[in-house]
Amino acid sequence: MDYLATFHTHYGAMAFYRFCNGKGIAARMAPVPRELSASCGVCVCLSAESPPKPAEHEDMECCYQLAANSRYKAVEG
Repeated sequence: MDYLATFHTHYGAMAFYRFCNGKGIAARMAPVPRELSASCGVCVCLSAESPPKPAEHEDMECCYQLAANSRYKAVEG
């Protein structure tokens, strides 16, 4: 599945990106779509079997799943 994680700070996004790379998870940093957040302006897009949980990653604001209609759906947890 494809996910997009938003963060409160740029540092948080960079730390999570490094975490993903260290775990072998395909991830990239990108600008946050304006309809989702304006916090730090950077998000991490990743492909994983299950979504990351904001409670497990410091500074993560929210995680979204890319829906079939190219819309983002917030992942609970």
